[in-house]
Amino acid sequence: MRAARFHEVGGPEVLRIEDVDRPTPGAGEVLVRVAASAYNAADNGMRGGFLPIPVVLPHVPGYDVSGTVEQVGDGVTDPRLGDAVIGFLPMERDGGAAEFVVAPAESLVAAPSGIPLADGAALPSVALTAWQAVFDEGRLTAGQRLLVVGAGGVVGKYAVRLAERAGIEVVATASPRSADAVRAAGADVVVDHTTEDLLTAVDGQVDVLLNLAPLEPERFASLVALVRDGGTVVSTTAFIATPGDEDRGVRAVTVFVQPDRQRLTELVRLVDTGELDVEVTRRIPLADLPALHAEGAAGRIAGKVIVLADGDGSAAPSA
Repeated sequence: MRAARFHEVGGPEVLRIEDVDRPTPGAGEVLVRVAASAYNAADNGMRGGFLPIPVVLPHVPGYDVSGTVEQVGDGVTDPRLGDAVIGFLPMERDGGAAEFVVAPAESLVAAPSGIPLADGAALPSVALTAWQAVFDEGRLTAGQRLLVVGAGGVVGKYAVRLAERAGIEVVATASPRSADAVRAAGADVVVDHTTEDLLTAVDGQVDVLLNLAPLEPERFASLVALVRDGGTVVSTTAFIATPGDEDRGVRAVTVFVQPDRQRLTELVRLVDTGELDVEVTRRIPLADLPALHAEGAAGRIAGKVIVLADGDGSAAPSA
């Protein structure tokens, strides 16, 4: 089978498309015929060697995946042979940037039925990050108030949409380029961070500040004043310490997304009922993944890109 692998950490040039043996599932595992994997910034970090997630070399990136169950290992009753699935794979194991991948059965759920199967690869880790930030770490409930800093990205729009449908008031920052999309996701107030000072633009305090942007530490710390006493600052930016305020009881939490089959199943349900959209900006063939990593290293990727295991990248296969 074809797979994208790197044998050493380094720049995008260490990522190569190779012919490798098809893996075999063990007990509790399944073999997935990959429809698509998704590119994530963490893939660049692991390939570059500056993200502290241990991997065995050579390594196949792509921890978000969609596809069809080709073979099941001992003890697996769900999913079944032939099932269309998506999953958030353990990041330390080989990922889905290949024609086949072995995955723990517990990491997979039934794919959304109303979108192309390949597009389902764009959902798992980003939507789980948003859910865990808003509800599991932020502990938000209906009637409370959320501020999302950097809402224009994929995680931000999921966070806005999930909070809005839960009855949470949402204030969000976005650039003019993404402001309309953030409003469409359900933000009550959108602040243009390119022209407005957030400290004066936000009317009153919020229960949770969710930061998704690469802020300077001093600037990030200043925004804690927008959080009420006893509130929470949640951040997904692992390389910046999340500030809090012990004197006012403001918690500080950094989110590291975790697999969660129950949550992912619920997210798929929301996609199938039309309450949640899956955004795919671009589809590329597996052969173009090294070039995509070069774009990512240069900071030129916007939106969600999926990597087709087969095909020319012009369109996603049908479910």
